[in-house]
Amino acid sequence: MLEGGKMMEEKEKQNQTASQKITHHMMQGAGVFVRWIFFSVIIGVLVGAVGVGFHHAIAQVTAWRKTYPFLLFGLPLAGLFIVWLYRVCDMARDGGTNLVLISVRDNAPIRLRTAPLIIVATVLTHLFGGSSGREGAALQMGSSISAYVGRFMRLDDKDERVIKMCGMAAGFSALFGTPLAAAVFAMEVVSVGVMYYAAMFPCLLASLVALMTARALGGVPEAFLVFGIPQLTPLALVQVVALGVLCALVAVLFCKVFGILHRFYARYLPNPYVRVLVGGCLVVVFTLLLGNRDYNGAGMEQIWRAFTGYAHPAAFLIKMVLTALTLGAGFKGGEIVPAFFVGATFGCYYGRFLGLSGSFGAGVGMVAVFCGVTNCPLTSILLAYELFGGDGLLLFALGCAVSYMLSGYSGLYSAQKIMYSKLRPEFIARQSGE
Repeated sequence: MLEGGKMMEEKEKQNQTASQKITHHMMQGAGVFVRWIFFSVIIGVLVGAVGVGFHHAIAQVTAWRKTYPFLLFGLPLAGLFIVWLYRVCDMARDGGTNLVLISVRDNAPIRLRTAPLIIVATVLTHLFGGSSGREGAALQMGSSISAYVGRFMRLDDKDERVIKMCGMAAGFSALFGTPLAAAVFAMEVVSVGVMYYAAMFPCLLASLVALMTARALGGVPEAFLVFGIPQLTPLALVQVVALGVLCALVAVLFCKVFGILHRFYARYLPNPYVRVLVGGCLVVVFTLLLGNRDYNGAGMEQIWRAFTGYAHPAAFLIKMVLTALTLGAGFKGGEIVPAFFVGATFGCYYGRFLGLSGSFGAGVGMVAVFCGVTNCPLTSILLAYELFGGDGLLLFALGCAVSYMLSGYSGLYSAQKIMYSKLRPEFIARQSGE
């Protein structure tokens, strides 16, 4: 009897201890939940407002560039100013988007001045006809603003990393209007194969608030109308797999071209002023030889045209080279929109040889090449859903999966870590491009 009573008492104590632990965990979770609501809303509003302002600035300078074609000849001088500006602000060794990835993974410092600098430099690059995107500015802008908020609020090491991811997600969402893809991209791109799930709620909330802020201030989300989506049949699977294989090869080529031209600039033009001057002149000459301005700036018009079924057979290669010449020289911007351009134009033209419609081929090519150069398959599938709608999502996802598997370990961001093999479930932990 006594032994039975003692056992009952011990069991009651264990139950009480377990109950206390559960209560403590719930209270702790509630506190963290409320805290991240506060921080995510602040980041979403701040980054969303700055992001939509940046979006309007890019739209305005793009219109000016088309109205005044002679602005192209000012590109080399604009490059000199950008290099000088970064040196004056003690940011000559700025690592760009790679610095953002390192900052999240290792909690390396990122300065607030990064935001205005990247915005001004990217706007100038677009105004004078450099070939670049805008998401690089969005990621750097969002992470630097959120890092400042984190320091101001005296967050600890782990929370600072999360708030930087919130800034990345908010910046991406404000510019592209794709909150799901933006949130997952911030968690997925830093260390491929390892998702920072603790950041899911803060990143998604910041992304949604940034989107709402951008819409309230006149921002318009990107969306594309895809025609000719095939039914889910064995033939369609074969066609999409084949296009996915080709897109993986294009993604590898994209990264190789960037790497080759970057090393060429570093080896033969080590002085940053000489490098940006020569690079600017090369872009001007290249543009004049082409005889049109379709490849200057982000090239969104050509992407939209690809979804109507029209693309030049060499458009993807021209954009690839021109963007590498621009960014490798020291101009600012991003690589993701050029990757969209490369994928959409390639898929549009060459997908037809596989029996696919040009519009659907453009969609598959766009997200599959993006997947191959960023090593972010989940983000790519969500992009397809948010940019194209739900129709044909299974086929878009298949194209992304093929491109991810076959694109190797190259990538646009050298600071990105590939944690697991793409071919078998084993840990490899290597830098992108090694």
